[in-house]
Amino acid sequence: MEGIAYQERASLGGRVPEDGQQAVMARIPQFAQAVVDNTLSAPQGTPESLKTVVFNIERGMRFDATVDFLQTCPELQNVDLILANELDDGCVRSGCQDVSANLAKALGMNYAFGLEFIELANPDDPKGFHGNAIFSRYPIKWAEVLRLPEENNWYFDRQRRIGGRLAILALLDVGGREIGAVCVHLENRTGGAGRGRQMEAILRRATGRFPDQPVVIGGDFNTNTFDGRDVPAFLSLFAELKAGAAPRDVALYEPVLPLAERFGFDYRAANVIPAPTRRKPMHNAEGEVLSLQLDWLFTRGFSVAGKGMVSTLLSDCGWKRPGGALDAYTGAEISDHNAIWARLGW
Repeated sequence: MEGIAYQERASLGGRVPEDGQQAVMARIPQFAQAVVDNTLSAPQGTPESLKTVVFNIERGMRFDATVDFLQTCPELQNVDLILANELDDGCVRSGCQDVSANLAKALGMNYAFGLEFIELANPDDPKGFHGNAIFSRYPIKWAEVLRLPEENNWYFDRQRRIGGRLAILALLDVGGREIGAVCVHLENRTGGAGRGRQMEAILRRATGRFPDQPVVIGGDFNTNTFDGRDVPAFLSLFAELKAGAAPRDVALYEPVLPLAERFGFDYRAANVIPAPTRRKPMHNAEGEVLSLQLDWLFTRGFSVAGKGMVSTLLSDCGWKRPGGALDAYTGAEISDHNAIWARLGW
C-alpha cells in the first residue's frame, strides 16, 4: 500500500476538527483499498476442514517471536486461515516493516490487508499505517474493506490518528469450495450498543456478499462489557473478579453475540466460554491485569470439530524450541491477546 509523506498526513489530520473524520478519510484512497497478495499456490485437493485462528498480534512489535509462536505452537500447527488484528506497516515501533507482508511470507500464506488507522504521533514513522489482515493457505478470489459506523473519533485520543474501525471480507477458494471470511476489529472506546451497531453493519454486509457460502467471522470484538472510556466501570469489574466473582456472561452486556445469532451465526460452538483472551494492565504496584474475553469466532454453515485458546504468556510456552526466537525472547508476553482457534468442518 502506497505511503503518504508525514507532512501530508499531518496536514490531513489537521482538517479533522473542522471537516470531521469521515470527510478527511474520503480524501485518502488507501482507506477504501484492500491489498491482496495471492503469491502462494493452492494446496492440492479439498481439505476435510479449515483450521482457523484469531490473533491480535499487538502491532507486530515482537515479530520474530510471533512468527516462531505461530510456527511451533503444537495447537497452531497446519493452520489454514488466520484472522489477524493490529498489524503495522511502516511504524517505528514495529521496525518500520510491512508486518502483514512479512508475516505472510514467513508463514507461506496469501493475505489481504485493510487500513484501519494512520498514526500521527510519531513523525519518524515512514508510513504510520495500522490495520487488520486475513491470511489464507488458499487463493483469495476477492477482498474488500467495510468501514464501520464511527463510535469514537481517534483524532482526539492520546494516540492521535486518522481512521476508524473496519472489517475485511474475502472470498476464498478452498479446494474448489467457496468460503466467506471476515476479519473484524470493533471499537473499544464505546459501549455495547456502539459495538452492536458496528456488528449489525458487518452481518448485513456478510449475509449480502456471501448468501450461500459457509462463512466465518472472527477478530477482536472488544467485548469489554463496558465502555472502554469508563474508568469506574473498568475498576468495578476488576474488583468484582478479584473478590471471586465468576466471569461475566458477555452476551448479557454485549449485543454483538445475540445479534449474530439472530442473523444465523453461531458463537457457542467455536469458542471456549469463558476464556480470557486479553490481559489489560491495571498499572498498579502489584502489576495485576484484568482478564477479558474480547476475541471471538462466529460461524454459519460449518460444523466445529475442535477449538481452543493458546496463552501468549512466555511462561506458558513450555513447548518452545531451543535456539528459536521464542527461546531468545525475554519479554513477558508475545501479545497482550491470547490466540483462539477452531477446526471448522463442512
